[in-house]
Amino acid sequence: MSANPYGIPQNAVITVAGTVGVGKSTLTAALAQRLGFRTSLEKVDFNPYLEKFYHDFERWSFHLQIYFLAERFKEQKKMFELGGGFVQDRSIYEDTGIFAKMHADQGTMSPVDYETYTSLYEAMVMTPYFPHPDVLLYIEGSLPSILARITERGREMEIQTDVSYWEHMHERYAKWIDGFSACPVLRLNIDEYDVNDPASTADILTRIGRVIGG
Repeated sequence: MSANPYGIPQNAVITVAGTVGVGKSTLTAALAQRLGFRTSLEKVDFNPYLEKFYHDFERWSFHLQIYFLAERFKEQKKMFELGGGFVQDRSIYEDTGIFAKMHADQGTMSPVDYETYTSLYEAMVMTPYFPHPDVLLYIEGSLPSILARITERGREMEIQTDVSYWEHMHERYAKWIDGFSACPVLRLNIDEYDVNDPASTADILTRIGRVIGG
């Protein structure tokens, strides 16, 4: 079932992943507009744990990650129940592979809590019954390019964050994607496309269609 020149089925679900500052939201919107798809965006409003978490990582990291897991699981199910045709900003897989693991490694989530979290994640997500996306579009780039984008978009909290944090996150994402196998992956370097150039966007969509078509 395909009604576009890129070979992408109208019921496809495309998930965009990558570290902070690579342009996930911008690319999500651009691809959805070209395809006539809906967007699934990360929800941060009305999160009962987020503010508490920033005041006390150790106390609230487990609660926050469980909340994100539940919300992303519900969102994933909803996209498929609505018949697909979505481009999704950030994946359920990153919460586990990047953020929960980072808290466990840094000691801001206890080993028992991390074991409980990963056990729940595996029971919910890593099963034949969970609706995985048709393709994970992974945006990557050099650390200097990503830092330049973070500075350009001007979010004060991000700009004031120590560079070592972004270095650490960049390394974690690189290791995570190298071992990712839940669905097909298309890797896209931020220095090799222009989201504002229709020809560049069309090229990305053609590549997505090839991956989905197998």
